[in-house]
Amino acid sequence: MVMMGEMGQITPPFGINTFVIQSVAQDVPLTTIYKGVVPFIITDIFRVALILLFPALALYLPSLLK
Repeated sequence: MVMMGEMGQITPPFGINTFVIQSVAQDVPLTTIYKGVVPFIITDIFRVALILLFPALALYLPSLLK
């Protein structure tokens, strides 16, 4: 759920974080910011797909802390 929330904050059309970046860097167009976010969206989709295919990946790291 947290990963999907992260993706929702950077994906268009309701990417809250992209609008924050645009308000800070006012000389940069919103389309340029969206183009810069694309690699992060792709890796997020890949990460979610891996965890859906192999749920043990989500539990591996916490099991090392025992």
